[in-house]
Amino acid sequence: MKLSDDFNARRLRPRSHRNWRLRLAAMLAALFAAFGVLLAMAGAATLLGRPPALGTLNDSPGAAGVLLALGLLLLWAGVAAWRMCRRRLRRPSDLSLAPHLMKKRG
Repeated sequence: MKLSDDFNARRLRPRSHRNWRLRLAAMLAALFAAFGVLLAMAGAATLLGRPPALGTLNDSPGAAGVLLALGLLLLWAGVAAWRMCRRRLRRPSDLSLAPHLMKKRG
């Protein structure tokens, strides 16, 4: 097949610009997960009898339990949001093939 002079292969698969909003969302989700770990550690430390890590915020065992639960919830939500953002960032944006035509991995 003869290619003409005005043929441009880059037109077939245009390169899309990187999505900075998803990268920023992934960074914020990672920060939320790290903050959740810190809150959970502070709540667990108070429940285990160590001195309160956050001053008067978690003096009682009830407040420490709330901090532990809030920290674990924030950790779970941060990891879930980070994974969703990373999955969307890594999604291929080129030409698609039917799933049964793709090479099997593993």
